[in-house]
Amino acid sequence: MANRTLKDAKNIHGTNPQYLIEKIIRSRIYDSQYWKESCFALTAELMVDKAMELRFIGGVFGGNIKPTPFICLVLKFLQIQPEKDIVIEFIKNEEFKYVRALGAFYLRLTASAVDCYKYLEPLYNDYRKLRRQNRMGHYEIVHMDEFIDELLREERVCDVILPRIQKRSVLEESGELDPKVSLLDDDLDQEVMTDDEDTEKISEPPKHSSSKHTSSSDHRRRSRSRSTSREKYKKSKDRKRDESPLRKKYREERRERKRSPNRDRRRSRSRSNERSRNYDDRYHHKRDRSYERDRRRY
Repeated sequence: MANRTLKDAKNIHGTNPQYLIEKIIRSRIYDSQYWKESCFALTAELMVDKAMELRFIGGVFGGNIKPTPFICLVLKFLQIQPEKDIVIEFIKNEEFKYVRALGAFYLRLTASAVDCYKYLEPLYNDYRKLRRQNRMGHYEIVHMDEFIDELLREERVCDVILPRIQKRSVLEESGELDPKVSLLDDDLDQEVMTDDEDTEKISEPPKHSSSKHTSSSDHRRRSRSRSTSREKYKKSKDRKRDESPLRKKYREERRERKRSPNRDRRRSRSRSNERSRNYDDRYHHKRDRSYERDRRRY
């Protein structure tokens, strides 16, 4: 009895509401410990407390196909079939993000295309992070707007096949929906206005007083830089003149030490090359002599 839908529940999309979730997943949910302990005899009022305890979203995971608490509560929602106002309150809840995700998922399964676009599109402005458990049992981070976009565009979310809905363009042409208005349009308009103001400020000619002031300041800076460079050049010259002969000798020896290893390397290379050449010449000469001897013999 605990796994049956209520008698007063209406058919959704022409079928029993629980049949929107596949039979294999439903059977796994009925056999899970969370369903037996936490979802038994739940009402629409008590569902809020259970939804507030959620810490991640997801479908099933593992090789044994274990269900997550999120998908268990979704099935319980389908079994109870609460009123539309309660589901909308779930979606409007801003304090608990997983309560909002649960209400959005249930609305996408049961509501019409117009209601889905009407109540889910405002959630594109929610950028909070959600923790989702994938099929391998690992956790990954998904934002709320990404989750809502998957609900409106993808065919399968949280291992549940979503009912098909009409495209927004078709509903706009028929007059059932107003054209989509994004919050980014206002920001773009403000940016365009600021850009126009900046171009107007740049196009204005500068005043004569400011130009004179800038030219005089530039001239002073240039003269200061020239004077400092001349002073540095004079100091360097004076240092070279005042050097003692011992210091000059030390500098020359230091330069020769730096050059000496390079010279030694060059000499060693030239010696090795000469040795290799002499060895090749001797080898070829011996080979020619042995060839002439063998030729005389035979």
